[in-house]
Amino acid sequence: MSRFNGGRDFPVVCVTGPMASGKNFVSSILEKKGWACVDADKIVHVVLQKLQGQIIELHSERAEQMGLSLENSDGTLNRRAVGQIVFNNPSALKAQEELVHPMVEKMLSEFILEHPDQPVVLNATVLYKTPELMNQCDFILFVKTPCLIRFFRAKKRDGLPAKQIFSRFHSQKNIFAKYKKSNADIYKVWNLGFSYPLERRIERILLIWNKKEFYG
Repeated sequence: MSRFNGGRDFPVVCVTGPMASGKNFVSSILEKKGWACVDADKIVHVVLQKLQGQIIELHSERAEQMGLSLENSDGTLNRRAVGQIVFNNPSALKAQEELVHPMVEKMLSEFILEHPDQPVVLNATVLYKTPELMNQCDFILFVKTPCLIRFFRAKKRDGLPAKQIFSRFHSQKNIFAKYKKSNADIYKVWNLGFSYPLERRIERILLIWNKKEFYG
């Protein structure tokens, strides 16, 4: 009999944390150890492009009011403009998520099914918003990094104004509490940007979790 959710022989883990905490770094370490990893942000980008016409129709009025173009010069969806619209507008965000989340859930669930003989990583910031996927996770690795380090990472990576970065940080301040409401075990892993100590921390967590699962 399988030890893991969904009758699997290998676990599914949600790697999560706030903006610029190092989720990709943690996922890459697990990938080197043989885990199959999928980046939910990239899946969302694919889905947004597939639903481009519906997204533009949904946000066209707000885009006009804000003086934003929802299409890039090459005809692709302007994700940054979409982000500006939904970031401080809960109703716009909810309407977009109702369009996007079902397809994202389907694609991530398919990824899990396509890797029955590997442990799987779902690298995602807001997986808690998709209960069906959370129910497939055996445990959660919550990546934590000091705010100042996160700020400079985000500044270098995304080139956003400081005010916008801190606004996004503020919007995610309760993200850990959201994940604590799930049924999955949750482990914090500190990431200061150094590979070796981070690998050791992850290995210790995996060992602790495996012992807990084995001995019940």
